[in-house]
Amino acid sequence: MSTSICTTCPYCGTGCGVVATPNDAGGLTVKGDPAHPANFGRLCSKGSALGETDTADGRLLAPQIDNRPASWDEALDLVADRFSATIAEHGPDSVAFYVSGQLLTEDYYVANKLMKGYIGSANIDTNSRLCMASSVAGHKRAFGTDTVPGTYEDLELADLVILTGSNLAWCHPVLYQRIAAAKAARPSMKVVVIDPRRTATCDLADMHLALRPGTDVALFNYLLAQTHAQGAVDAAYVSEHVSGFAEALDAASSTDASDTGLSHAQLNAFAALWLSRENTVTVFSQGVNQSDHGADKVNAILNCHLATGRIGKPGCGPFSVTGQPNAMGGREVGGLANMLAAHLDIENATHRDVVQTFWDAPTMADHQGLKAVDMFQAISAGKIKALWVMCTNPVVSMPDADTVKAASKNCDFVAVSDLSATTDTALLADVVLPATGWGEKDGTVTNSDRTISRQRALMPPTGQSRHDWDIISDVARRMGYAGFDYQTPAQIFREHAVLSGLAAAYGKDFDITGLADISDAEFDALRPTRWPFRANGTQTERFFASGGFFTANKRANMLPVAQPALAEQPADRPYRLNTGRIRDQWHTMSRTALAPRLNQHYGEPFLELHPEDALALGLRPADLAQVESPFGAAILRVLITDRVTSGTVFAPIHWTGETASAGRVSALVPPRTDPVSGQPDSKSAAVSVRPFAATWYGFAVSAKEIAPYTAYWAKAKSTTGWRVELADLATPDHWQDYARDLFDAPDAQISSVTDPARSIARVALHEGGQLIGALYAGPSPVSVSRNFATDLIGTSGHGALAGHPGADQPDPGATVCACFNVGVNTILSAIEAGQLMSVQAIGAALSAGTNCGSCKPELATLLNSAHNRAAAE
Repeated sequence: MSTSICTTCPYCGTGCGVVATPNDAGGLTVKGDPAHPANFGRLCSKGSALGETDTADGRLLAPQIDNRPASWDEALDLVADRFSATIAEHGPDSVAFYVSGQLLTEDYYVANKLMKGYIGSANIDTNSRLCMASSVAGHKRAFGTDTVPGTYEDLELADLVILTGSNLAWCHPVLYQRIAAAKAARPSMKVVVIDPRRTATCDLADMHLALRPGTDVALFNYLLAQTHAQGAVDAAYVSEHVSGFAEALDAASSTDASDTGLSHAQLNAFAALWLSRENTVTVFSQGVNQSDHGADKVNAILNCHLATGRIGKPGCGPFSVTGQPNAMGGREVGGLANMLAAHLDIENATHRDVVQTFWDAPTMADHQGLKAVDMFQAISAGKIKALWVMCTNPVVSMPDADTVKAASKNCDFVAVSDLSATTDTALLADVVLPATGWGEKDGTVTNSDRTISRQRALMPPTGQSRHDWDIISDVARRMGYAGFDYQTPAQIFREHAVLSGLAAAYGKDFDITGLADISDAEFDALRPTRWPFRANGTQTERFFASGGFFTANKRANMLPVAQPALAEQPADRPYRLNTGRIRDQWHTMSRTALAPRLNQHYGEPFLELHPEDALALGLRPADLAQVESPFGAAILRVLITDRVTSGTVFAPIHWTGETASAGRVSALVPPRTDPVSGQPDSKSAAVSVRPFAATWYGFAVSAKEIAPYTAYWAKAKSTTGWRVELADLATPDHWQDYARDLFDAPDAQISSVTDPARSIARVALHEGGQLIGALYAGPSPVSVSRNFATDLIGTSGHGALAGHPGADQPDPGATVCACFNVGVNTILSAIEAGQLMSVQAIGAALSAGTNCGSCKPELATLLNSAHNRAAAE
């Protein structure tokens, strides 16, 4: 019998516990860990599908140099030699590491030690810069350290939960479900969602404030001014523990709340909720952070909590939720270019000396390094000549992604550590090093409420892959550096824990010295542990209820922050682009796209567009739109919805050059950053939108992966092979020949129905009596039952040319519930046949919505739609 192993989910910063059971076939059964304090057994659709993504398919099995296989010795010698030679000729600031919030803490620690303490540069930054750097900056300005004051339990203890810039239902589904369960048990709890879009999270909201994009400071400054005007300031707390109150209030009082676009009634109702409920938690995420004034947005929120003393007490506090599984661990080890390990300050000479002495390092970076956007601009300018990218894909995820692509391509030397050699970034590298992935890695991660959890290996490394900490250490030794003779992650963790005690002695918050003497066996058995965990065994669940801030005077700082003037949209780029995540995909899909059921909710890159804008542009549902900014272009499927306001559009960030022809949305985003945090503004690109002038549209299913050569394509893995959306500017002369080329099947048997005059074609290809491919094409987006066609691959293909099931084969329709693969038509039929009157009844009948619950808002919409239709008949 296989042994179950407790580990941690590798997706968002919630840090859910997972119980994984390897089976005899090499696969995994995955369920939530009921004992883990982050999720108590809950998992989202992505976490539930982890077993389907742990595969050797597409993995890099050995090092590559210039696209040829190489030995580890050859590859690591080359990395060490090129970095050493570059440093010798151009100095330590001529090299850089770009790392990831998906690395384990031990990986992060070793990379930071090598760059800052041995190479002597702070040019190490992380993709976490793209998601939570503004929170770090806001925390440090207000608290003196990057401290998250509260815990997840506060979400359930609060009387008011404010969710701002956070589509929690899709981006942190388990936290959303915790709040939903608490609200169901205690209906007096109120939830406010602040977001320009009407997202799935709004389903839980008692109030949705669709403020004008970018006006968060105006809203929270209004709240601070009202707090003072209504006599709700905690004068004793402010007097004893806070500096800067008067200046912050002056700035808030001079802010025009009408900038938010909200009515007086909405503003007053929001203030009334805030003023009447002391136990308030304000959750903020990317919608706040990803801004050219994100740090000021964060401090506007912190000001409100500091002025009322709503911090550090059960059910109270500001709460930054991170986007990546180990963004917090990266912050703890100094993985950002402007930090030192253990929350020490790189600008502080004493702190630098403490770390250098502890590491016995030959040197120490004495100034901040280049933050992510600046780093790639320096590469483009030839100032950085050697780059090592670890566990991330900046050619897709960075703003101004086309410039990042060109910079990476032209850099003198690029090494990439990843699972695959086919990511957009790895394809440009001189050396690609095979790293272990989730299921193979062994170490720790820290979630958004400071809980350290173990990620445990479930199986041996694939091929010749090695752990990131081991790769980095080997390169360090080859560069002639001592101090990297690590044999296990437990050894690195102990060193990290000892250093945290030195930082605590200098007044820092991060302290895990209670784990400094942990044995290898105790490390293996480590249960989730929230820091601080001190040598004397004491812990602090929540910070700052009685002051004790980490500033020089031990007082918090309230900052005077101003709402920037609202920029006018250029006449030739009248739409404001908002970017973000969708429910079932993760970052650049290198893992989630391996699970067929996660590709069915949204199978291609899309653009949400308001009906009025769609009408003005001549765009219909499912058309393709050409979206352009001064920095790049994308082709996206049109989704017409009133969830966005007129003049704004939304597109998800996940598609890459591997999965779509023109879906890299970050190519549209300007390299504009917050001057304090260095975080890019990913929510306000000015874009133009126009119809993509396709002469034909298509949909194809195939038993094997295909390489389309149309102007537009987007492909996704299915249970039977692959499904591909297509469109092009020129219509093929011969559809049968086109299909043979598309499916690389010159000898397949073909059956087809074509109408060349109308550019209509349906072509099915068989080999050995089984359907290996089918193509559906027409002059407009084709109407085909996509799941039905997909499921025919590998069968006799009966009904393939029709593209729709017969009357005896119900069409489930597009997938709504990814956890249980339940389609829209199945749900609507069940509502009608069973007279279902609630989302809970749908769950009882079909299981939809009973696992992660992320689809519940869509179930509610379908339920209301069905009932409205029935009432109108």
